[in-house]
Amino acid sequence: PEGLRAVSENAVLNANYLKALLQAEGSYPVAFGERTCMHEFVAQPPQGFRALDLAKGLLELGFHPPTVYFPLIVKEALMVEPTEAEAKETLEAFAEAMGALLKKPKEWLENAPYSTPVRRLDEPRANRTPKLTPCDE
Repeated sequence: PEGLRAVSENAVLNANYLKALLQAEGSYPVAFGERTCMHEFVAQPPQGFRALDLAKGLLELGFHPPTVYFPLIVKEALMVEPTEAEAKETLEAFAEAMGALLKKPKEWLENAPYSTPVRRLDEPRANRTPKLTPCDE
């Protein structure tokens, strides 16, 4: 029980710290940002930026992106859920990367990622003609 409590407290602490970092510059509004969050929060990119482009940009910068477009009631939602195991330095680096993405040219964001094995997928085509076999076949 003590370990579970400590893990939960760290997850809440990490989420609130990261939320404060993203809100500090006013760059990423947070839905219900005035409240203390639990283990997750929903950030929104500034007007003119797409959540998908920012997620792909994060891949290029070496970060696993947050869930995008969820919840559906928040426009361009970024569901940010740092785990209890993330170090303070990692949270700060993530927030710095999120800020750096807002300074990238729009074309760079729209074409990211550049160095991953798979780049942008043709999502409508993938939905119409899914490949349901392992990648190495």
